[in-house]
Parts: sequence; C-alpha cells; structure tokens
Amino acid sequence: MDTLLVLTILIVIFALAFDFINGFHDTANSIATAVSTKALTPRRAIILAATMNFVGAMTFTGVAKTITKDIVDPFTLENGSVVILAALIAGITWNLITWYYGIPSSSSHAIIGSIAGAAIAAAGFEALNFQGFLKILQALILSPILAFTVGFIVYSIFKVVFKNNNLPKTNKRFRYIQVATAALQSYTHGTNDAQKAMGIITMALIANGYTDSTDIQTWVQVSCALAMGLGTAVGGWKIIKTVGGKIMKIRPINGVAADLTGASVIFGATAIGLPVSTTHVISSSILGVGSAHRLKGVKWGTAQRMLITWVITLPISATLAAITYYILNIFF
Repeated sequence: MDTLLVLTILIVIFALAFDFINGFHDTANSIATAVSTKALTPRRAIILAATMNFVGAMTFTGVAKTITKDIVDPFTLENGSVVILAALIAGITWNLITWYYGIPSSSSHAIIGSIAGAAIAAAGFEALNFQGFLKILQALILSPILAFTVGFIVYSIFKVVFKNNNLPKTNKRFRYIQVATAALQSYTHGTNDAQKAMGIITMALIANGYTDSTDIQTWVQVSCALAMGLGTAVGGWKIIKTVGGKIMKIRPINGVAADLTGASVIFGATAIGLPVSTTHVISSSILGVGSAHRLKGVKWGTAQRMLITWVITLPISATLAAITYYILNIFF
C-alpha cells in the first residue's frame, strides 16, 4: 500500500481518537456543575452532553478552517503527514496523562502546541504562520480572562436580583434551569472542540494532495461529531470531581451563572472562527462566579494547580510532538 495513503489513514484514525478522548476529557467540564448540584444524574448528564455535543459539532466549521490554515500552511508544509501524525500522538498522550490524574488541562493547548512543535521540528520556526498562530494564542489567553470577568458580573447581577428571595426555593428553581444551561454549554462545546479534529484531518488531506480546498468535507464533519459524542458517553468523572467540587461549593444558582458565562464566551469564539479552551473558559467562569459569591469560598489552591497545568501544556505538548516527529521520521 502507498506510504502516503497509510499515513493519511493513520492520521484520520488518530484524529478521531483525539476527538473521542476530547469527548470524555473536556466534556466533563460542561456538565460538572449540573452533576455536582444534582440537577442531573450522571447518566442523564452524559446522555444530554453526548447528544448536544454531536449537534454542536454538526453546526459550524469556522474553527476547523482556522485550525487547517492558521497554525501552519498545509499547502507548503514540509513532510506534512509525519508532522500531523506526530502532533496527534503528542496531543493524545498529554490528554491521557492529565485525564489519569484528574487535571482539567486544555485539549486545545495540547493539539495547537503539538502542531507547532512538530512543524518546528520539521522545518524550523519559519514553518509557522505567525500571524494566524498569534491570533489563536491571543484567543486562548484572553478567553479565560473574559470568562472570569463575565462570570463575576453575571453572578453579581444575580445576587442583586434575587437577594430578597427565599434561598432554598430559588436554588430549587435554578436546578431546573440548570438542565437547560448544561445542554447549552454542551452544545457550544461541540461547536468549538469537535472542529479541531476536523481541521487536522482537512490539513492532512491538503498536505497529501487529496483535496485543494479548506472546506470541511461532510464525512469528516460527521465522523468527528460521532467520535466526540461517543467519547462524551464514556464520561470523565475524575475531571467532573475537580471542576464540580474542588474549585468551590456549587449551588444551582452558581451553576447557572457559570454555565451561561461559559456558553456565551465559547459560542462567541465559535462565531468568529477562533478555537478556545473549553476547559479554561468553564473553569474560569466558575472562578469568577465563586469570587463574586464569596472570595474565601474559592479553593485557590486548586485554581493555582490548574493554572500551572494550563501554562505548561503548550510547551510540553510542543516538546512531545517534536520528539515524536524525530522518531516517526526514522520510519517514514
């Protein structure tokens, strides 16, 4: 069998595996608040998230096009197949390590760092599309700051509006609302995260000469959406435990404020075609809500460990990808 075809098949398999792992790694964040407040049982939350992730993944392709062309140029990428395969292996490895230890790290940082690291190993820093790459980095950095700020404002408004309400009754009502906000957040997760694998597969198809367009083919979109949905069905309980309980004690009214914040920031990024980290956005939303609720109620030690993981993910995944590229280059 032709080596190029073998590499393309391997890339598709690993890209779908990345999406599957992303499903149980990152989707846990989108339903963590609803599970922790018992608005949804774990089983119902997983079914809801899997369904909404699939629907979200089938709705947009703008982020996929950004991944395809804005980190590196797939039309001129040197040894493109090996670069992309190395990036996927590195991204999957880091995702599994952080999932095993229950750390809500960023799949977005992992795969973007991995693509950059493998491309640099193949052709030096000039392989990067610096304008597009910096635009993506800005979105990854600014989105959690925006989520923290919006979360703080939204919950501050909630406190004023509902200050005279009976707290138990208010939380009971918000528990019903939280079902809808969890669904919305899962939908927005699908609109952004599932598209990263779509972009990677399209990048490989271009680099290997199977297409000359950055448009996302239907089979690519459907297969990535299915992989994300199936991954979500597996669940990610270790990360749910961290996001849903180790940042702050979440009540339904806190959960709704955090869900609305996270969904609005993620969907805003999707609308303008920018990949963001759903992990960063959702966790930062909870931190913002927690700070507005009671500053001392936030477990800042957990937040600090999460922040450290966020910072180190990109350089570690880039290094892993570069090493993987050199190893794969021996065989291909």
